[in-house]
Amino acid sequence: MTDEEANATAGLFRVLGDPARVRIVNILSTAGGPVCACDFYDSLGLGQPTVSYHLKKLTEAGLLEREQRGKWAFFSLRSEAVEKLAAVADLQAGCS
Repeated sequence: MTDEEANATAGLFRVLGDPARVRIVNILSTAGGPVCACDFYDSLGLGQPTVSYHLKKLTEAGLLEREQRGKWAFFSLRSEAVEKLAAVADLQAGCS
């Protein structure tokens, strides 16, 4: 892994330092497709401004893709980012 790749991967983990963001990623990983931002409010028990803030941070970090459908924003996980996180997790799985 190059320094650039390590820095990018560290950034992904850094943005996951908030439990709400981990929960958003978990919801998206089991959703089977894009999820409307409005669907996160009840699931997370958070207000719209807070959810929007977390979605923005995850999108800026490259973990999420955002798709505008009329007035609604839908989010999905970016496969490249998930693969980076999984690669680090695979390294840890080999430790005993």
